[in-house]
Amino acid sequence: MRLSALPAFEDNYIWVLRDARRALVVDPGDAAPVLAAASEGLEPTAILLTHHHPDHCGGVPALLERWPGLPVFAPDDSRIALDCERVGEGSRLQLLDQHVRVLSVPGHTRSHVAYLVHGHLFCGDTLFSLGCGRMFEGTAAQMHGSLQRLAALPGDTRVCCGHEYTLANARFACEVEPDNAALALRRAEAVRQRASAVPTLPTTLASERDCNPFLRCDIATVRDAVAHRLGRAPADEVETFAALRGWKDEFRG
Repeated sequence: MRLSALPAFEDNYIWVLRDARRALVVDPGDAAPVLAAASEGLEPTAILLTHHHPDHCGGVPALLERWPGLPVFAPDDSRIALDCERVGEGSRLQLLDQHVRVLSVPGHTRSHVAYLVHGHLFCGDTLFSLGCGRMFEGTAAQMHGSLQRLAALPGDTRVCCGHEYTLANARFACEVEPDNAALALRRAEAVRQRASAVPTLPTTLASERDCNPFLRCDIATVRDAVAHRLGRAPADEVETFAALRGWKDEFRG
């Protein structure tokens, strides 16, 4: 299986996982990059959508014009006004001769899902490299639970998220854990990658568990940083996470 990231808009990625010519296309907010790839031999066999935001699904109608009958899989959300197969927690698909597992990961949106395919985690805007999505519709408890669930997957799982946010997230993560050596190495790597116009993704869950503060709410250094900001110790991991997310929302570093 070959993975590629098609840049779209300012910082989106449309993920393509292919077996020879056939491919799964994940979150095509813009049809143009997929159509351009098709001119070079790409043959979509299915579209996977993680959530309803237009920058993740807006290109689907144009792709269906190009490939009528192309299967589309999406969460059960009426805001995705497409003819598609609805999926949710426990759904199992068989695509490109691969088992596809669907995970419910609410928080960024109430109906957000992620797809696990051949060791690749297509997580939309739930988990980012060194960060996580904003909670537009969910609660801190929901988002923390979703992230912990993803973090429990095997460490070599490749994290394929929806945006190139790694450098901005790294600045915040270093504010939280300035002495995290693994984080310093990851940030330096990301700087080199972006200087060469190379995506910082995919990353791995092992790296994220070592570096991403939103997956480290049980770690003393993260809890201490939150306690310093709150002026008291957080009550539990959910409050730690909520305080981190609020801090990140205000961060301008």
